[in-house]
Amino acid sequence: MKKKRKKIITGFWALWLSVGLACGQQTELTFGKDGTFKILQFADIHYKQGTPSAGRTIGLMRQLIKAEKPDIIVFTGDVVISNPQRPGWDEVLATAIENRTPYAVVLGNHDDEHDWTRSQIFDYILSKPFAVMEKGPGELKGTGNCVVKVAGREAQTAALLYFFDSNAYARVDGQEGYDWFGYDQVDWYRRTARSFSQAATPLPALAFFHIPFHEYTLLHDTAKSYVRAAPVFGVREEKECPGILNTGMFASMVECADVMGTFVGHDHDNDYIGYLNGICLAYGRCTGAGSAYNKIGYGARVIVLAEGRREFETWIRDEKDQLLHHVSYPTSFLPDGQVF
Repeated sequence: MKKKRKKIITGFWALWLSVGLACGQQTELTFGKDGTFKILQFADIHYKQGTPSAGRTIGLMRQLIKAEKPDIIVFTGDVVISNPQRPGWDEVLATAIENRTPYAVVLGNHDDEHDWTRSQIFDYILSKPFAVMEKGPGELKGTGNCVVKVAGREAQTAALLYFFDSNAYARVDGQEGYDWFGYDQVDWYRRTARSFSQAATPLPALAFFHIPFHEYTLLHDTAKSYVRAAPVFGVREEKECPGILNTGMFASMVECADVMGTFVGHDHDNDYIGYLNGICLAYGRCTGAGSAYNKIGYGARVIVLAEGRREFETWIRDEKDQLLHHVSYPTSFLPDGQVF
């Protein structure tokens, strides 16, 4: 009896130590031995702990993680939308933690409508193991604006992952709508991108946030010849819902020339990816199985970076384990090598 008790105690302290170490230091992201780095994007989970849809959503997330074996999971907003929030976040984040998979979170417009503020949500997430994002500079608009480095096989920084708070709601002269990126966020991005430029060659980068840019609306404006020339892959069953004002974040990314693609959620019936001015504008696939409005099905977006190259592959894996809309950046959009 005593021997068995000793084994239990030893096992408990081993688990406690591993979790404590993971909480106490940032998990390093690295390209694999095959030169790839895989990202799994969970969008619009809309998790309500204790509901029938909660179990279905957790099952889907575990299914997608098992199938793709990502190097990082990125939650792109509207994650937990019920009170109390703590058990909801515990259950959602457990899908990553139980697989010892690093993860990052950006917040959506619904995440802080309940018992926790945006700051409190981040404080709690950052107390958990395997979180790789940061709360970000306190003087900036929003919470969680940060950049995370992905190391190459020789330990040098080989790619960047930007995480932005696209904020929630705004009221301008009585007009209600979604908020926008602050000019301080845009300026922070520009300074950060410049600081990573090496010999005038920007590092390959991706950006993740919740609410889409205004520029997403241009991809389906066939009156513009430069948009019509590049194909759009995937489904658009919903009009895009960007913030009220355009403060130039996309234009800054075009000028800084590091970001290859932006990945958002917010509009549950869109999962498309298009190309504009050198950057892919992409939606994830709504992951909240049965917990949010949806008529195109549930799943997740997968993105695979290639070390040392300004390239990535991406596809949607749906709840039926189908792979949809598989494209390569930039060749799927510029088959003749032209730039526009």
